[in-house]
Amino acid sequence: MASISIVDHLLFGVPLTEFTAHRNRKDPSTVDWSSDGCTSSPDNPFCFSYLPACYRHDFGYQNYRIQERFTKDAKAKIDLNFKKDLYFQCQAVPATQACQRLADVYYTAVRLFGGGDARIRALSADSTGPDEQRDLVKAYQDTIVAYNEAVKEAQEQGLLPVLD
Repeated sequence: MASISIVDHLLFGVPLTEFTAHRNRKDPSTVDWSSDGCTSSPDNPFCFSYLPACYRHDFGYQNYRIQERFTKDAKAKIDLNFKKDLYFQCQAVPATQACQRLADVYYTAVRLFGGGDARIRALSADSTGPDEQRDLVKAYQDTIVAYNEAVKEAQEQGLLPVLD
């Protein structure tokens, strides 16, 4: 098993491009590099390049589980890093706003649906109660609306094709 410091460094301490280089080399070999990519993710009809961000997100979940430290707090930190990585990927896209709004949908989806096996460290504010769950559902619905509006605007500007 890889050390905690190696996993945390690759997850939070290096740019996404450097993480991807390590992943491509499977370096170090002591970590879990397995990933299902962006499966179970919301539709991405404009093929924004989120795969590297999904790889690092899976890396975080997988290795934190192996190291038995996949708590609600750790999940929240990994998910926030995922959002940062998604936004980084959007920098190269002409329709940046639409890409970022879909990134918000992905982020809210993992907050709501991903990593349900994360442990609650102690009975405290870490636990996801019905109010927080309801807030996440509303946030997810709001991000979908914002994404659809950003797509329409990008299409009007000629930055994205109009899909049937």
